[in-house]
Amino acid sequence: MRLGAHMSAAGGVYKAFGRAHEIGCESMLVFTKSNRQWKTKPLTDEDIAAYKKAAAEHDIHPVAVHASYLINVASPKDDLWEKSYQAMKVEIERAGQLGIPFITFHPGSYVKSDEASGLARIAQALKRVLAETAVSAPNVTLCLETMAGQGTNLGWKFEHLAQLLEEGGPSDRLGVTFDTCHVFAAGYDIRSPEAYAATMAEFDRIVGLDRIKTFHFNDSKFELGQKKDRHAHIGEGFIGREGFANFLNDPRWTGYPAHLETPKTEEDADGNEIEMDVVNLATLRSLLK
Repeated sequence: MRLGAHMSAAGGVYKAFGRAHEIGCESMLVFTKSNRQWKTKPLTDEDIAAYKKAAAEHDIHPVAVHASYLINVASPKDDLWEKSYQAMKVEIERAGQLGIPFITFHPGSYVKSDEASGLARIAQALKRVLAETAVSAPNVTLCLETMAGQGTNLGWKFEHLAQLLEEGGPSDRLGVTFDTCHVFAAGYDIRSPEAYAATMAEFDRIVGLDRIKTFHFNDSKFELGQKKDRHAHIGEGFIGREGFANFLNDPRWTGYPAHLETPKTEEDADGNEIEMDVVNLATLRSLLK
């Protein structure tokens, strides 16, 4: 697998390459705009050129975008749905401009409606955005992230993902980002080789392993099935080191990108700051057989 982390794009997305190189990333996850604001300045020709120059200078690939956390295309409110839809479209078009092949987004939360209505709203958004970005971002794959199941969030059941991939497409431009913490929180065990094999077989039966395009590697601060999205450092949560070894030594995932979304820093006993992406990447690599 090509291991990496979610890297800061402060000062320009192209700067993420240098930061990723410094900590030993083979791949990386980025925001191309603020994840907490609706509006953003369009990418300039200079922005795009700087990104492509940096990409050519570093052996860091594939890159994936994480879409804004504000987007909720499961919303029952028409104004918020449209605002979310337009934001999602912009995110996809920006990825297309930069030549980034994958964009991950949270399916959404149905809030005060119901599960069936929320799923229908997401599928509506997917079908529309695939059509409207067919020319501007034909090589960008939209990846639905597996979710933890907290609140009214959708995408935590494999059945949700299968329905969205079918009703939102079908399209080769739709895929899945498999988040280890979220899947574990949702109740799918991946800790032992046997549990991992059973969960992946279930995913294959319901969704299809070929729909997985990227991974988020995060341990979990809470036990199996607690539906709490709290990321822990690799091997320091309830998934444990063996859980990640299951993925890393599975030949089916050779060449696939896996990105850390774990806490960036910790303090040692003397109060010194430790760069934890470096530690977590080293832990992952130590698990390769």
